[in-house]
Amino acid sequence: MSEDAFNMSLRKFLKTVGVTSQREIEDAVRAASATPSGPVKAKVVLTIDSLGLTHEVTGDIDMPGDL
Repeated sequence: MSEDAFNMSLRKFLKTVGVTSQREIEDAVRAASATPSGPVKAKVVLTIDSLGLTHEVTGDIDMPGDL
């Protein structure tokens, strides 16, 4: 596989992760009986078993009422 093909495949995967993750978070906020006030803690864990990779990203997401 060429470097360009690898980069395109990786970008496609990451775009899918971003779009589907945003949709899931938005659905969870809408479905919550009460939206938390203030930012909420979020964590994403990326694993690729065949490469022995585990990568964790943490951060805060401001809730709609706080914007």
